[in-house]
Amino acid sequence: MWKIALFLIFTLIAVPVFTFMYDEPLNDAQWNTMKTLLWVYGIAALVTFVVSVITDNYSQVDKLWSIIPVPYVWIIAYQSGFEPRLSLMAILVSIWAIRLTFNFARRGGYSWKFWTGEEDYRWSILRAKPGFEQQWKWVLFNFFFISAYQMALILMFTLPALKAMGSIEPLGWLDYGLAAAFLALVMMEFVADQQQYNYQQEKYRRKKAGEDLGEYYGVGFTHTGLWGIMRHPNYAAEQSIWIVFYFFSVVATGHWINWSIAGCLLLVLLFVGSSDFSESISKEKYPLYDRYMKSVGRFIPLKGKFKV
Repeated sequence: MWKIALFLIFTLIAVPVFTFMYDEPLNDAQWNTMKTLLWVYGIAALVTFVVSVITDNYSQVDKLWSIIPVPYVWIIAYQSGFEPRLSLMAILVSIWAIRLTFNFARRGGYSWKFWTGEEDYRWSILRAKPGFEQQWKWVLFNFFFISAYQMALILMFTLPALKAMGSIEPLGWLDYGLAAAFLALVMMEFVADQQQYNYQQEKYRRKKAGEDLGEYYGVGFTHTGLWGIMRHPNYAAEQSIWIVFYFFSVVATGHWINWSIAGCLLLVLLFVGSSDFSESISKEKYPLYDRYMKSVGRFIPLKGKFKV
């Protein structure tokens, strides 16, 4: 995991620098806005790190994942004088945030004591793996990867809004098409999360009541609906949402590639690594998961269907 984390941190630096070198520099208004965004990022990353160390709960970034993009994009929209395209982008991100925050909250992610709440089960498993035996190693991993890297990534995948700032290209049918695609992907993510939530709720209800799980719930993991054609439909939708968001900057600039593409590219890398780790855990927990992996595509429905 250390190698993966170091690779991701390297790409966080290398990819933006490389893409920025081959693009137009930021104008004064964009630079001033970027400074404000970096202040917000720095404070948020520091707070998540300090709170996680004090409370020994390392899901502090998870609590902000669906929330902090909203102030980022609305700061950009405000600094632009609420340009129509940026206002549309900010509204779309707000809709995405409401849905994802609701899903995280109903799974116990938040508490009236904001520093508590359910911790992602993967952090405790990761801490028990070789490489984190000494506390200082975990503290460094928490600081550089969990807090600094992930919070930086959240900022970066919202930066197509900054790239679109000041565009002379008027809001048009391409923007509305992207907005429709964005909302469709939000709906896909909602359906995937709801299918998983329903399955897990009923599975644990039966376990608690001492009822027979039967063949369907005895599998142990969601494997029908969208999950029957993709192993991670929610992840697929999440990545696609921010790729679509990037294309607003393409419409605004008229260039297919610009430096703000770094955010969605790095997000894809993060989800590949995250799904690898999650699936390694699932294979140990569920006897049928290996067959599920061989039958169903990870993010794209290229394989067949899973049959119990």
